[in-house]
Amino acid sequence: MDTMRELSAGGVVFRRVAGKAEVALISVKGGKVWALPKGQREEGENLARTAHREVKEETGLDGRIIAKIGHVEYFFTFKAEEGTRRVFKIVYFFLMEATGGDITKHDAEVIDVRWFPVDEAIKIMKYDDEKGIIRKAKRLIEETEEGR
Repeated sequence: MDTMRELSAGGVVFRRVAGKAEVALISVKGGKVWALPKGQREEGENLARTAHREVKEETGLDGRIIAKIGHVEYFFTFKAEEGTRRVFKIVYFFLMEATGGDITKHDAEVIDVRWFPVDEAIKIMKYDDEKGIIRKAKRLIEETEEGR
């Protein structure tokens, strides 16, 4: 079985409410999974542009990139007309401070978008690798608060 490679990017969008950081998560897979917004890079896009576009599409939010957080890598398979396909996917995540937008303006592939306190977001997220990205984002957010 051939393995295809996909490159994606996404973001951890945060805001401060009463001095506490909250992050925006998307609900997918029939509303059963809370995850980070992300998607495939389009032709000619750099990773930061992909992250901006995907965050806007999936959450309705605009954001300013603060830092690159890191990446996750995984394999998955899916059934296609030509048989089962295997994909190696790399997703780069950026820390983004919310600058505007409306979480009710997300696209149709997303069931819901909500703001969560960072620690609560880590608890309810489905994927361990994305939980790790949120933990790194939490440290970066704390560092940006110290620098203010």
